Amino acid sequence: MRRPLIAGNWKMNGSKAEATQLLNGIKAGVAGMQRVDVAVCPSFPYLYLAEELLADSAIAWGAQDVSAQAGGAYTGQVSAAMLKDFACRYAIVGHSERRQLNGEDDALVASKYARAVAGGIVPILCIGETLEERESGRTEEVVARHIDAVLNSSGVEAFGAGIVAYEPVWAIGTGVTATPDQAQEVHAFVRGRIASKNQEIAAGLRLLYGGSMKPGNAVELIAQPDIDGGLIGGASLKAADFVAICQAGEDSA
Repeated sequence: MRRPLIAGNWKMNGSKAEATQLLNGIKAGVAGMQRVDVAVCPSFPYLYLAEELLADSAIAWGAQDVSAQAGGAYTGQVSAAMLKDFACRYAIVGHSERRQLNGEDDALVASKYARAVAGGIVPILCIGETLEERESGRTEEVVARHIDAVLNSSGVEAFGAGIVAYEPVWAIGTGVTATPDQAQEVHAFVRGRIASKNQEIAAGLRLLYGGSMKPGNAVELIAQPDIDGGLIGGASLKAADFVAICQAGEDSA
């Protein structure tokens, strides 16, 4: 059985004081959990706080992005090596907000994924369709395109070193959540697509749901056979809510 992972994506929220309070609250809340992996992905300036406050805990931390470049004259970018300096385990790549607001295409996302793997960082590849794409019956086409960009660039072996998060764009921050059946259908499609290349890698790949998972729906979502946890946005900004979702992962294991 794949071990559940609950990862919090804080996006561009909070202050130093708020980040400190949140990290301490999560640390206290998940203490003693044994069967779920927990991670937080704060904004770059607060990674040092995660390292400082979580070093003596089982909670991992990660970044919300990583450069496709190893280093050099790329003002404003942060390399995988820099993230390793702060003991980051994870990096989110291809989040829908970066695809939409920063114009990141599949090729760039695949390059970031490859750079993270090469740098010893576990990439969390975000995939998912817009409402228009879902309503036009193109969900699998879009998801396949996102997956295939990495397959074609790095090969199926790269999925043995990463994680995939299905985040239907129409459910991010809207309060609308895909039904467990809708989410499971896409997760099963993703696992099947990887399995067509390598069944062993597909079987071990952790697939997270990333569209408005909350304490009230986490149990039912994580209970689905191909959902191995969550990439949590808004609910990760409240320690009690995030801890409750972590508990759902703990209880499902």
